[in-house]
Amino acid sequence: MNTGSIAFIMICSALVLLMTPALALFYGGLGRRKNVLNTMMMSLAPMALASLLWVIIGFTLSFSGSGAFLGNLSHIFMNGVSMAKNTMFPTNQIPDGLFSGFQMMFSIIAVALLTGSVAGRMRFTSMMIFMVFWLLLVYYPLAHLVWGGGFLAKLGAIDFAGGIVIHISSGISGLILAIVLGKRRDYERLEYRPHNIPFVVLGTGLLWFGWFGFNAGSALAANGVAITAFMTTNTAAATAMLSWMFVEKKITGKFSVLGACTGAIVGLATITPAAGFVPLWGAMLIGLIASPVSFFMMSVVKRKWGFDDALDVFGCHGIGGMLGALMTGILTTPALALRKGYSGLIYGSGKLFIANIVAILFALVFSGGVSFIIIKVIGLFTEIRVTDHAEAVGLDDSEHEETAYPTFLGLDS
Repeated sequence: MNTGSIAFIMICSALVLLMTPALALFYGGLGRRKNVLNTMMMSLAPMALASLLWVIIGFTLSFSGSGAFLGNLSHIFMNGVSMAKNTMFPTNQIPDGLFSGFQMMFSIIAVALLTGSVAGRMRFTSMMIFMVFWLLLVYYPLAHLVWGGGFLAKLGAIDFAGGIVIHISSGISGLILAIVLGKRRDYERLEYRPHNIPFVVLGTGLLWFGWFGFNAGSALAANGVAITAFMTTNTAAATAMLSWMFVEKKITGKFSVLGACTGAIVGLATITPAAGFVPLWGAMLIGLIASPVSFFMMSVVKRKWGFDDALDVFGCHGIGGMLGALMTGILTTPALALRKGYSGLIYGSGKLFIANIVAILFALVFSGGVSFIIIKVIGLFTEIRVTDHAEAVGLDDSEHEETAYPTFLGLDS
């Protein structure tokens, strides 16, 4: 055991947990005033739900055994998981229990991310049911496939901190939910504007801060790989922020606070799968490309295809995860590659590039298909969308009987 690494990963775990209330602020500020509490609650609920589910069955399904598709039940309720020693993962410098705790935080933020797609129109009870089955049937299998020794890992696919496991899965799952539920009642008739941009700024800052734990902590040790991930994370976020600002200035004639925040999050999402594998110039390139691609997805493709992804989860995280995983297959340096001969395409090897393309396609089809089945089955037993009246009144009142701004007179922006 390495006490420095233990302290480092404990701090990183706390930073990743902080990202979930940060996401609640970010999503809450982006949404409408009458739905802010509901939107935030959708993000906060996984802190309880996903934590308990992870301890009961999530860890063992994700990281136990060597099955091609899913782990076994040998560590159900964390049975046999040492809090003081490393007995399960030979290369780790930290106890098994700490590794489990760090990975638990990832499962929390993953399920919280997808809720933004259906902000303002999905019943909270239905979303809670969906979260349980999504974690069991989508997230845990995908975590095992990529990080737990499943067939995608054996194929050679790599994902440093969750571009495939978290961002692609939550992005495509959120998109499927948005399509199944249908558009918001005023979509394409009323201009939606974020009701509290200062919330968005605060959420962005806290997410950026927490992302250092997310990415640097994925080295699982206080070492040079963690420092590489720390630096590439910040570099990609900064580059993507500037890239978005200049694209927006070129198209709209103005720089916007919302655009700067969006660009930063896009950069963070896109560097995630590559953070510990690419050089700093590669992180700059990833950030430079990420914002124009996501901007085009959100402003052109979304409108042309006509889906109502309320808070652009797919445009930011789904697209960012795919692009990041693709760039990982292109830019991974031989010195940082996990396998000999599996470096980036620009270094003369196509094995990693092909493996990551397979992983991207599998994650899209698997996550999207299973999410579609889950929400359709839930719909057979209960209403998944609020009534038109409840949507008009606002979900804060109709779902929770609470008001974020009690002195407000009832109008909505």
